[in-house]
Amino acid sequence: MNKALHICIVFFLIIPARIIAQDKPAYRLFNARGKEVSYQKMIKQISKQDVILIGELHNNPISHWLELEMIQSCFSQRKLMLGAEMFEQDNQGALSAYLEGKISAKGLDSSARLWKNYKTDYAPLVNFAKENQLNFIATNVPRKYASMVSKGGFEALNQLSAEEKSWMAPLPIAYDANLPGYQKMITMMPGHATPNMSKAQALKDATMAYFILKNWAENQLFIHVNGSYHSENYEGISWYLKLAKPKIKIATIATVSQKDIKQLTQENKYVADYIICVEDDMTTTY
Repeated sequence: MNKALHICIVFFLIIPARIIAQDKPAYRLFNARGKEVSYQKMIKQISKQDVILIGELHNNPISHWLELEMIQSCFSQRKLMLGAEMFEQDNQGALSAYLEGKISAKGLDSSARLWKNYKTDYAPLVNFAKENQLNFIATNVPRKYASMVSKGGFEALNQLSAEEKSWMAPLPIAYDANLPGYQKMITMMPGHATPNMSKAQALKDATMAYFILKNWAENQLFIHVNGSYHSENYEGISWYLKLAKPKIKIATIATVSQKDIKQLTQENKYVADYIICVEDDMTTTY
């Protein structure tokens, strides 16, 4: 082998290794134990469930990109139904009208309370449902009723009309104040938080679980998008789903941010079946 050829071979062997070493992925995907897994392996497992709870960080672009990717991947394998925290139940009529082509995107914007990042982050999900004739369920309780509970407890809901009560989980709301997630809400804001604040969170969790189950059908996969706090540690929505239907098969996904994403930190292990780990300096959508 001449010297020039030898140099070329060494060059082409070394360069790919350097590229790999300098690789900077936008995210890494781990299972609950902290072992890195492939996207395809995750899809193969979660697509077999009854319900997938995708926990996002609301302003994280990786969360939003992967939500659509996961929906598209599962759609190729299962009959789907979609739902999201970002749509309140009393806006279901407007959302359904848009999906059916009865009103325009502008009409939806004027008739429903859309989140400020709807156009960039949630419209792609809704439009996917529209293009593929999928149901999209507004699962959340109207925010004003959660506010009522935050101020006056569950008792504040007793004064509501039958129509208003139809937009939430049936009363009385089951509630376990000892669940770590609800206790954490109180400790996170010492001196400011009250027990009623975690009850308001429970109303949202219970309502989202209720409308998931109300619309889910056997042999369908219901994919639900919500803030990670509503489903991490197998609490929140997941707890209410299991309470109502113990044998339902649920896959949970959480999004976390870390300074170093090469390994999942101990505190982020076991928060979900799969954890999307994103660098904490990731650009935000708002």
